[in-house]
Amino acid sequence: MTDETVIWNRLAALLPETEAQEVKDCWNIGEQEAGLGLLVSGILGHQVLISETDRAQISVLAETWGEREALTPQILQCRVEGTPGPMKLIEGDGNTVPEAIGEAEQDLASLVLVPWITCTRCGHVLMRAHSRESWGDLSYLARHYVITTPNRATVLQLFAADSADAAFVSLQRACSDAP
Repeated sequence: MTDETVIWNRLAALLPETEAQEVKDCWNIGEQEAGLGLLVSGILGHQVLISETDRAQISVLAETWGEREALTPQILQCRVEGTPGPMKLIEGDGNTVPEAIGEAEQDLASLVLVPWITCTRCGHVLMRAHSRESWGDLSYLARHYVITTPNRATVLQLFAADSADAAFVSLQRACSDAP
């Protein structure tokens, strides 16, 4: 099994057995978008307590499968366990960062950085980099993913538009690999 399959099955296991199997079946037949909807609605419907890290992981899956905008309001409503985890979804805090400093500055010129997930141990922030559309809204799809310093001023790592999961893994490993 791939890492994605393991993550999917672990998250599906948060649900009662019948619903968990439906979510797993969605993965197996290539209907990840539908499976994400079932997962999130099942968590909400059964009032399942999840960790902050699981909530962030669900958001990353939703981003990867093009469902983040549709599912974010529900993901943010998922009940979180009382114990803070190492990852925290900060989606929707209303903050943007107009520009970044560092080697990635050239790649991020004219893009708006939107805080997405933070590491509660080191404070590094995973952000989505969006272009601004001619009508003023941010682009639907991120152009890049970046990990910044806690003050959000310096880009530490830059990831391609199709690398939300790799960026999240890198954010998770940053603290766990530190001495």
